[in-house]
Amino acid sequence: MRTLRVMFMGTPEFATTILKGVLESDYNVVGVVTAPDKPAGRGRKLNESHVKQFSVEHELEVLQPTNLKSEEFQADLKRLNPNVIIVVAFRMLPEKVWRFPEYGTFNLHASLLPQYRGAAPIHWAIINGEEITGVSTFFIDDKIDTGEIILQESLDIQPTETVGSLHDKLMHLGTQTVIDTLDLIKEDAAKPKAQLNSKSFKTAYKLNAENTRVDWDANIKDIYNLIRGLNPFPVAYTMIRHGDKDLRVKLYDCKLILEAHDLKSGSLIIEDSTLRIAANGGYILMDKIQLPNKRKMLVKELLNGFTFDDNGYAF
Repeated sequence: MRTLRVMFMGTPEFATTILKGVLESDYNVVGVVTAPDKPAGRGRKLNESHVKQFSVEHELEVLQPTNLKSEEFQADLKRLNPNVIIVVAFRMLPEKVWRFPEYGTFNLHASLLPQYRGAAPIHWAIINGEEITGVSTFFIDDKIDTGEIILQESLDIQPTETVGSLHDKLMHLGTQTVIDTLDLIKEDAAKPKAQLNSKSFKTAYKLNAENTRVDWDANIKDIYNLIRGLNPFPVAYTMIRHGDKDLRVKLYDCKLILEAHDLKSGSLIIEDSTLRIAANGGYILMDKIQLPNKRKMLVKELLNGFTFDDNGYAF
């Protein structure tokens, strides 16, 4: 049986939960690598990553290199001498780092690889209407999310799932999968398998202003999947014509109504303190939205003090 010296690399809450699980499983974490502190807010106060805050509380050594190839970080790597590195929601590693540990460097990815390689696998699984997703651990190689698979675990996506709820489910599933992967490496029992390659596999592209905007001419189910696949982060949005202004409105909780109609896509239907937006094949009933420079609000609450223009429409 091997004695593991674990280095953990990660930044957001997703990674913190997994680091917590590794510690609770009595693995020896010799160091944690996370993003440098960044100024945030009006006061430009330095903001520490979720992983750093947790690591400091648990008296773990924290490294925050801006350059993973630097002599300083390489010296720290040799000093801490990890024989396995875990990577969760972190940046791409140079080869001299991922090749360093004797037993390898593995990554946790929130999809069933090779499906949804890339930056936003949880979002795109919902946006594309998938019914099943999962997590994968794999040994890192010189490309992105292409290394040999160690373990995979699947999970059903519920019809009303949001990226927020699925994120949390995969976070906990991923925690156990990382622990199981460490157990295999400790026992020298890992049997990694090469990933298949095909042009038919879907990619988890970075999210941006273009692919998070609703196209009201799209199929109603695709619109519904986009909104829930971006709720609560980074959030789908639409423009709404209001008088002589175009409002950028964020779309949060909603319901799908499949119903034939002859209204123009993007038409606003406001009645009985509800807001429906017409699309091909039905309506999106909005429960919670956010107007520019306003807080996120229930639609019925918003409509108590705000009136959309009678000729307004979403586009």
